[in-house]
Amino acid sequence: MERKILKIFTLSTGDEVHRYQKSIVIPFQGERKVISTSVLNGGYQESIKAIFNHDANPGAGMACVLRTDSYYNDMRLVSQELGLDPESTTGISTAASMENVSIKTATFEDLTVTAIVTGGVEVNGGRVGDPAFYHEQKGKVEKIPEGTINIILYIDADLSEGTMARAVVTCTEAKTAALQELMAGSNYSRGLATGSGTDGTIVVANSQSQLLLTNAGKHSKLGELIGVTVKSAVKEALFLQSGLCPKEQHNCIRRLKRFGVSQDLIWEKYKTLQGNNLSKPEFIHRLEELETDGQLVTLTSLYVHLMDQLDWGLLMPLEVVSEGQKIIERIKDRFNVLIVSKVTGDFVDNTVECMIDVFVDTIARVMEVGQDV
Repeated sequence: MERKILKIFTLSTGDEVHRYQKSIVIPFQGERKVISTSVLNGGYQESIKAIFNHDANPGAGMACVLRTDSYYNDMRLVSQELGLDPESTTGISTAASMENVSIKTATFEDLTVTAIVTGGVEVNGGRVGDPAFYHEQKGKVEKIPEGTINIILYIDADLSEGTMARAVVTCTEAKTAALQELMAGSNYSRGLATGSGTDGTIVVANSQSQLLLTNAGKHSKLGELIGVTVKSAVKEALFLQSGLCPKEQHNCIRRLKRFGVSQDLIWEKYKTLQGNNLSKPEFIHRLEELETDGQLVTLTSLYVHLMDQLDWGLLMPLEVVSEGQKIIERIKDRFNVLIVSKVTGDFVDNTVECMIDVFVDTIARVMEVGQDV
């Protein structure tokens, strides 16, 4: 177990951010207001003396499991192991490494906002409204899936109780905006992710500050600084944890992952074509070169957005079919493919399914032609 205590940052309040025992710990040096999503002293509190973010991952390839009879007692145990009083501590947990924390600060005149973020969405990312996979009964809580975006938002200003709650809303919007800008997909539907299923947030305000703020919405400077710091920190944390970044997303297969498209699916289609003379290793090598072709990524992005707008009810099936076919024709012309399937469909689900089949068939035929990118 990691024993070394490392101070990694000093906040404008003078509070120090420490990393030890797979946790990030912030003991308060004065009175603070806290609003937390934690099961341990969650909600709005004015008696909290320290906060933490804990990596509950026992090791690579191992599932996160409870160490006691409940998640609540687990969090009490963690606080005790960190040398904190469970009665005056609140914390959040994750399977993301504390080594991959991102800390971003923004200042305007006498206001300073700092976001301290860890995160991952490759396994647990989802879109609000996705089908759930458990229902809490009698206080039972499921194990924590890998992933989770945990945010500690530090505001060096005094805030009213309502403003604290509004800061949580703005912070959440900033997290979702970061995911939208990365085009991160849900693992439970074909939608774009808005977070993970287990995200946690702690907002801290400085009760001793002479600056009293009453608005944390997007029109306020506080709201702007929350948005700037949280968006930036979420993006960096996701990159540090799993490599998720714009360069990684510049890939036509990754853009279609949430629709069920994979290298293996295209390989299976390729095997049914007459010109399937590549071995699978050769096929995968050439496909990985093709996936990042600039024009193909651009056309794929347009194709995906048509399907998204169909799901959102902003375009009708026939409109999507017509424009989708034009994109397929452009891919055909770009790679000299002689035959492509036609996009059809009358209903939303059937249209999307057909469009995916046509795209997979088209890429398989590009591989059959064998033209270098």
